[in-house]
Amino acid sequence: MSDKTVALTDAASNRSTSLPVVSGTMGDPAFDIGKLNKDTGYFTYDPGFMSTAATKSAVTFIDGDQGVLLYRGYPIEQLAKNSNFLEVAYLLINGELPKADEFAKFEHEVTHHTMMRESLKNFFQGFHYDAHPMAMCMAAVGSLAAFYHDSLDINDPAQRKLAAIRLIAKMPTIAAAAYRYSIGWPIRYPRNNLEYCSRFLHMMFEVPSEPLQMSPVAAKALDLLFILHADHEQNASTSTVRLVGSTGANPYACVAAGIAALWGPAHGGANEAVLKMLAEIGDAKNVGKAVERAKDKNSGFRLMGFGHRVYKNFDPRATIIREMCHKVLGELGVNDPLLDVAMELEQAALKDSYFVERKLYPNVDFYSGIIYKALGIPTEMFTVMFAIARTAGWVAHWLEQHETPDAKIGRPRQIYTGATPRDYVAADQR
Repeated sequence: MSDKTVALTDAASNRSTSLPVVSGTMGDPAFDIGKLNKDTGYFTYDPGFMSTAATKSAVTFIDGDQGVLLYRGYPIEQLAKNSNFLEVAYLLINGELPKADEFAKFEHEVTHHTMMRESLKNFFQGFHYDAHPMAMCMAAVGSLAAFYHDSLDINDPAQRKLAAIRLIAKMPTIAAAAYRYSIGWPIRYPRNNLEYCSRFLHMMFEVPSEPLQMSPVAAKALDLLFILHADHEQNASTSTVRLVGSTGANPYACVAAGIAALWGPAHGGANEAVLKMLAEIGDAKNVGKAVERAKDKNSGFRLMGFGHRVYKNFDPRATIIREMCHKVLGELGVNDPLLDVAMELEQAALKDSYFVERKLYPNVDFYSGIIYKALGIPTEMFTVMFAIARTAGWVAHWLEQHETPDAKIGRPRQIYTGATPRDYVAADQR
């Protein structure tokens, strides 16, 4: 809170108020409108909350105009180059990078909680064989509250931290179980002698009859994607976790709600939409026509995975992941026509003046979809992969929320547009 205030007066009624200016350590300042309705009789109207700060947070900072993304003050470029996903998860939760002994303890705790209860494994048998993996993950995460009663007291810091560890540890196990059930494979137990991403890939693809041989670049690429997707400020799913958390709901219910929000195609389904677009284009020789169609506003065709709602110049995550994308395709030597389409489309868009002038560059969803495809992860699992990574951010925000002394239950207002008061009319007189 600064000493600066801004006066607001309604000329018609001559009612006025003085709005304090709230500033953070970085970013644009905001008006504190807490007394606005009381002083003036007005609320604010802000569809999509595009100009409204609903909370104070020290977790993540974004400057969309400059293409800046910071986790706890650390540039995403530095973390992507030097860190790993579990260390980033520790950073998001605790606010500081861990010392060697702190990280060893954290990694041990996460590894210790990777197993699912056997009865939870049986829970999957209740789903239809072709259920979407996101549906299974959402239900399974929500059900954790029925299995782990020792981490439901949100007023106990130790229980809150235990729930956060469990969620980060068990999300890959649940995700892999959902995938394997959907294709009729037996669910694999986690191999705790492996690191986080390698363990997940083995749970996804290893079969009992033979060991899994996988290039080290696969786990490295997945780890990088998880870092880039770990948090992204007050996006729709994180805001959902916070809104549900404001009611005092248990952490598993809050994260299940976040998964539900992420499932929306306008949010977490963007990289899945990229693959559908590539399939629609079909062949690399059709890319030129697709680009021309995308320029025609009347065609109804859009290039998915280009531009970003927040980043107005470039998506810093895309700059990082582009190099890894080409490395994965080069080292794995995957022969897939859709990947040829993707690479041709990337080059066409980067050179075309229409896209360059509008800063419609390939974003993180474009490259992540290509990498997942190259790793053999099916399209319906793309949003699940997003959920595994974003769990770190969700629990970081949930923990921060419950460490804030003046936190309030979320209760947005509305502009009512329905009928004015009217009298009930009997059925035979309508």
